[in-house]
Amino acid sequence: MIISLPVSIKKIHRLGRDFPWPRPGSCPVCHSGRLWGHGFVLAYFDDLPEGLWLRRYRCPLCGSVHRLKPEGYFRRFQASVSAIRGAIERRLTTGRWPPGVCRVRCAQWLKNLSRQVMARLGRSYMGRLLCGFDRLIRLGAIPVTRSL
Repeated sequence: MIISLPVSIKKIHRLGRDFPWPRPGSCPVCHSGRLWGHGFVLAYFDDLPEGLWLRRYRCPLCGSVHRLKPEGYFRRFQASVSAIRGAIERRLTTGRWPPGVCRVRCAQWLKNLSRQVMARLGRSYMGRLLCGFDRLIRLGAIPVTRSL
């Protein structure tokens, strides 16, 4: 399970493994108050040229592993939510992708957004994909994921 925290990605990058990650109060799965440190995992983000060491915790009762990460990123995505939304918005308004971003990846985001909007919100949102993007986030969904 991934736990998003309001921490600075630049500070994590600067301090590395010495970053003072806050320990979660309880296990999100079984609500046990005991969590053990379970090392670090290297994760990559578009904002940085090299990976970040993210802290992991393990619950001794249910065995689940929880990875802490900075807020503002979808699960399994390297680009920030604002970067994804900005790329899609630029494409929808100007017909062009932003310079410096991978066009293939951006096209996948737009395609997946269309599929998510159609499947979860219906045809009424198809002409308003950015509104659909925001609505899906409010519903707790990842608007640009491939899985439905």
